[in-house]
Amino acid sequence: MRILFTGGGTGGHIFPIIAIKESLPVDCEARYLGPDGFAKENLENIKAKFILAGKLHRYFNPMIILELFKSFAGIIQSLFYLFVWIPDVVFSKGGYGSFPVLVAARLYRIPIIIHDSDAVPGLVTKKSAKFAKKIILSFKASKKYFRPKDQNKIVVIGNPIRKELLQGDNEEGRKLFNIVSTPSTTLGAGKPIVLILGGSQGAQKINEAVTTNLPKLLEIAEIIHACGQNNFKELEKETTKSPEYHLYPFLNTEQEKHAYALADLIINRAGAGGIFEIAALGKPSILIPLPNSAQNHQRENAYEFSKISGAVILEQENLTPNMLLEQISNLLSNPQKLSEMSQKAKQFYNPATPDLIRDEILKFAK
Repeated sequence: MRILFTGGGTGGHIFPIIAIKESLPVDCEARYLGPDGFAKENLENIKAKFILAGKLHRYFNPMIILELFKSFAGIIQSLFYLFVWIPDVVFSKGGYGSFPVLVAARLYRIPIIIHDSDAVPGLVTKKSAKFAKKIILSFKASKKYFRPKDQNKIVVIGNPIRKELLQGDNEEGRKLFNIVSTPSTTLGAGKPIVLILGGSQGAQKINEAVTTNLPKLLEIAEIIHACGQNNFKELEKETTKSPEYHLYPFLNTEQEKHAYALADLIINRAGAGGIFEIAALGKPSILIPLPNSAQNHQRENAYEFSKISGAVILEQENLTPNMLLEQISNLLSNPQKLSEMSQKAKQFYNPATPDLIRDEILKFAK
């Protein structure tokens, strides 16, 4: 049984693929075909081949000729690869990087399953829906973006997360991050721990809001801050050397799972991956949607999640250091509120999500 994964190459595409791969039966041969980007260093247990892929623009762009050439070259590469290794089914996570593979799969009449993580489906997902055998969505609100004739192909399952992220340990985390505060829980005494993320590339506006008020934040919490690779050196020079402030360019999976276990409150962008990880771990959160995300999907993700989880949403245009400090302080001073948010967040994620998606794939791989 052969399954070919494809996607845009970012963490939002690659991590769900890893989660689904973990659930596949041992007799399945799974491979990845798509752009490199985030894939090469993270797809350790999946044989991967990389192709060119041009971005699909909704408006005129001076680089459009180059992008079209990349897409055409990627289609040729995909046709050759699929001719050599014919999969039983192609599973697409969307993104422009999946476009060449989907064109080749369509020409070879290979069954296609598409999955979209966001509340507002991407352009490639919507365009490929007409010839997909199954459309898997993460948010119920996404259904309205598809044609009436495609509704019978839709199933809302959710966004899968890696099992390893659920295996964090509080004590191991305290050793790993050199936590100095008295151990605390959401309902117990002690100094709480705030985990601040910004997606795989970091978030400049979040970093600024944190570092401007860092001394005051450290009065109420110990902080683990993944600021992004490009921002790390500058922040390392400028920020306090307090032992209660733990600055990292990014967190690998080992660090991330323990940071999640430690966190009493999480601050993050509103990518679907981060939201479903917060939900699976049942963590209170403050979400700051990226304002220029494609089709404003992060904002839609945040508000759909907030309806159930009670997550606090801060629009970036309102993100001042004092506003962030106030929101963090209000939540940390209300343990009952944090506990309620934790319980509600858990309702948003079904632990069986990877297995349910696997079952949909296997229906068409047989």
